[in-house]
Amino acid sequence: MRSTEDYVSAAKRNLFVPAANMEKLGTETLPRLENSGGIYVYDEDGRRLMDGPAGMWCTQIGYQRKEMAEAIAAQAMALSYNSPWYTTNSPAIELAEKIAELTPGDLNRVFFTTGGSTAVDTALRFVEFYNNVLGRPAKKKIIVRKDGYHGSTSLTAACSGREGNWKNFDIANEKIEFISSPNPRLHPGLSGSELVEQLAGEFESKIADLGPENVAVFLAEPLLASGGVIIPPSGYHARFKEICDRHDIIYISDEVVTAFGRCGEWFASEKVFGVVPDIITFAKGVTSGYIPLGGLAISEKLVARISGKEAKGSFFGNGYTYSGHPVSCAAALTNIEIFERDGLLAHVREIGPYFQSSMQALAQLPLVADVRGNGLVVCIECLADKNAAGVTDLDKKIGARIDEIAFEQGLIVRPLGNMCVLSPPLVITKSEIDDMVAILKEAIVRTAREFEAQG
Repeated sequence: MRSTEDYVSAAKRNLFVPAANMEKLGTETLPRLENSGGIYVYDEDGRRLMDGPAGMWCTQIGYQRKEMAEAIAAQAMALSYNSPWYTTNSPAIELAEKIAELTPGDLNRVFFTTGGSTAVDTALRFVEFYNNVLGRPAKKKIIVRKDGYHGSTSLTAACSGREGNWKNFDIANEKIEFISSPNPRLHPGLSGSELVEQLAGEFESKIADLGPENVAVFLAEPLLASGGVIIPPSGYHARFKEICDRHDIIYISDEVVTAFGRCGEWFASEKVFGVVPDIITFAKGVTSGYIPLGGLAISEKLVARISGKEAKGSFFGNGYTYSGHPVSCAAALTNIEIFERDGLLAHVREIGPYFQSSMQALAQLPLVADVRGNGLVVCIECLADKNAAGVTDLDKKIGARIDEIAFEQGLIVRPLGNMCVLSPPLVITKSEIDDMVAILKEAIVRTAREFEAQG
């Protein structure tokens, strides 16, 4: 067995991780996880850590589910791979059929990708293909929102409105246009309905300025996850969909984070946020992170306009080596079976209010400027000055220190600058929520005392 020192040395020498601090490349490495169970992971020293972010918003059913391992192994032994360009496989067919049953409206045509970024990228490429087949080559503009996040391909990164993701990358894209974040905190004094009308007016103005004949798609997360769990006011999505329909603009709901139970539904768009989109993207929770898979569900109405007699000899020449991968699809089918057998959606709907109210209690603590969330996802936003509109370097240091103390106390928090984000596995219990809140409370109180002592 290799020693801890050997692993650390090898990681420093060879491993290049996402969001690497290039000044420290080769001199430090991330904590190494070795084991897991339920909502917990264990580091190289055997220390138990509560997985607050569920990996990366994805470990819905928790760790060490034996039936998942058995399903993955069985499919790997039966058929480990097939080329999606020339053949298909039974798990992919069954999963497409099942997802079509779970999606809202007529979103019945399912395309599989490798993850969230490629799902959104494919959705945008489909829109491009769609308008070209329809003879509308100028209808290509993509409208997205500040604070949104949509992936790490060249195109999806350019669509992401978190400016921190842009530094030292060439992300300019003449097709992409930004509108305001629907964050109520940035618009004090406005009621929810007033904010919806203000933001809808901005959207209409943007379309008018660009020309509706040039606008192809509006791309939006139901809630802006990596932007800080921003919850748009009630009626926002339905209002924007109505505007899209009026101008023949495709509405894409990016549910890479919210699909598969995070908000208590298979898909959050319709039942939680009141909109039936034209396309839904998904990933993460579809396999509970056990194996990579992503995809999108497309409206039959859209497909009908460019298929059959309307296809004009076209081929949708977009895909990936691992599209519809049989092992990934088998894992997803088992994941859905576990959801249904264990009543996980009902569990989230039952325990979600307790999770949210428990987190809301932290709003009374020093440094906490806002607590917001839905279902089993929440953001605790911390500021040195609770009433400040902007975020300072001090605020980011405060957020980093809270995360550090929480980790020391056995809780992993998703660090987002001055924001602490939690989206635990859906199998979490009330007692585990209590433990999570207690650790986070201690981390916030200790941080406040430390920074107060520093003046």
